[in-house]
Amino acid sequence: MKQFVVIGGSTGIGAQLTENLAENNAVFASFNNTPKQSAGNIHYFQANALEPIDFSFLPEQIHGLAYCVGSISLKPFARISAADFIADYQKQVVGAISIIQQLLPRLKAAENASIVLFSTVAVQTGFPFHTLVSSSKGALEGLTRALAAELAPKIRVNCIAPSITQTPLASALLSSPEKIEANAQRHPLKRIGQAEDVAYLAEFLLSDKSSWITGQIHAIDGGMSALRV
Repeated sequence: MKQFVVIGGSTGIGAQLTENLAENNAVFASFNNTPKQSAGNIHYFQANALEPIDFSFLPEQIHGLAYCVGSISLKPFARISAADFIADYQKQVVGAISIIQQLLPRLKAAENASIVLFSTVAVQTGFPFHTLVSSSKGALEGLTRALAAELAPKIRVNCIAPSITQTPLASALLSSPEKIEANAQRHPLKRIGQAEDVAYLAEFLLSDKSSWITGQIHAIDGGMSALRV
């Protein structure tokens, strides 16, 4: 049985990924504001990625890490302060860096370990009012490629760039049937992504089935970034 860590594993994509992995593996999933009780192969722990975390309870080998912490704040560029940019960068980028550095010895101790980070379709496809999230997620894409090169061949690093997905994180943008339909129509596949759509890709990238894939940004966006229909 392999061991995985999912940071932000109590809601949304992280929760779905935790459930998927736990079918055949041990999963250590963090929560911050949404308490969860450990059960079966899932071991929950409370953590804030921006604060020191005592990982002494983890096994010596960790086969995969997914950093699912994120935020979506859409507003005009002129209304975003420098402090807003710094706070978002701290949460999305510095938090991921801190967790990876703390778990790196355990990842190196495993065979064919894998790290999965999360970006957004808005990095490679510009949208208005997305400067905040695109800036920090763009940094994560750069981190993915550089870290994949540095950690090869021992540890693979990949990043997933979804479009809007039906999760609590996007609830304000999908708060009515009208908003859901309007957003669905913006995608060539004419529907909103679901947590399981993204979680299945993350599960694949954490598994040995993706053992020849590293340093990639994987779009999963209903065709939005590549198609015009």
